[in-house]
Amino acid sequence: MLDYSNTSIQKVSVHQVGNKTNGELIKFSKAPLDASDDKLHRLLKKFFLHPFSTPEFYNFTFSNENFELNPLYSYVSQVFDSPNLFHPNTINIAKHLYELSIHPNIKSGDLFVAYFSNINIGDEVTNAIGIFKSENRQEFLKVDAKSENFSLHYDDGISVEKLDKGCLIFNTDREKGYKICIVDKSNKAGEAQYWVDSFLQIKPCSDDYHFTKQFMNITKNYVTEQLSEEFDLSKADKIDLLNRSVNYFKSNETFDKDEFEKEVFQDKNMIKSFQNFDGLYRKENEIELDDNFDISSQAVKKQAKVFKSILKLDKNFHVYIHGNREMIEKGEEPDGRKFYKLYFDQEF
Repeated sequence: MLDYSNTSIQKVSVHQVGNKTNGELIKFSKAPLDASDDKLHRLLKKFFLHPFSTPEFYNFTFSNENFELNPLYSYVSQVFDSPNLFHPNTINIAKHLYELSIHPNIKSGDLFVAYFSNINIGDEVTNAIGIFKSENRQEFLKVDAKSENFSLHYDDGISVEKLDKGCLIFNTDREKGYKICIVDKSNKAGEAQYWVDSFLQIKPCSDDYHFTKQFMNITKNYVTEQLSEEFDLSKADKIDLLNRSVNYFKSNETFDKDEFEKEVFQDKNMIKSFQNFDGLYRKENEIELDDNFDISSQAVKKQAKVFKSILKLDKNFHVYIHGNREMIEKGEEPDGRKFYKLYFDQEF
């Protein structure tokens, strides 16, 4: 969905952004970097763009959903309208990040801002602005063989194999808050949420990828968290429901909520229970979803990985259930020992 094969870096600036609370400073470069060297250009493209393989997109947002009040929306709009304003706005972006770097655990780092041309996003070719923060430097060794007596030197620098934080803002869907994709390698840490929640301030795009991902997630949460409170089901029964839900998304091109509920849950009481859970989940998590949409195969592939089909029996056995629920039967011996009976046609 994203193709960078013809993409060029038109401009790139870098600034050093410290942690304001820890008394660290911010340092600005006077002008954009010279990235005209072919090898440097290739390395920067790899560093900036290689991590963005996901088709999951976001839009800028702000208080009261008025994305035009988001400072980053203003800065990138000025650059898209007038590329000659690129470097001054990279300084504005760095200042904005510095003011938000107030948690004591936020790391200082180098902030790169780049302007790209000719990025393919679906069927559209457009420009983009990338914002990237490198927080972790790595030590490396370099052998000098210029003389007969080899020498060994060390230094530290930025690995082009690992981007800590980044976003690409595409010059499309401006009226919705631009189309954006992100990378945040440390987003599990509470202090790292400043990158997405405070600095970027974004929300998922209302597209087929988002709808597919969210509806699969709602189904998984319902089966794993809610079902046991209302219905007496075995673990194998829950796995069967998860398998049926994934199979629905894999075997259909379009999603119909009524059809999905009947095919997966089948029982009227369970369908009603799922509808109640779905409505409450959407409200509590402020999720807006359509009940009919085109299924995103990329989202299905990604989400299917978290649908567990493993039946764990004590510490002795793991049973992988992939298909027909009728081929596995649960029972109990007179002495209280529980068992599963498996039926099969062929042994591989």
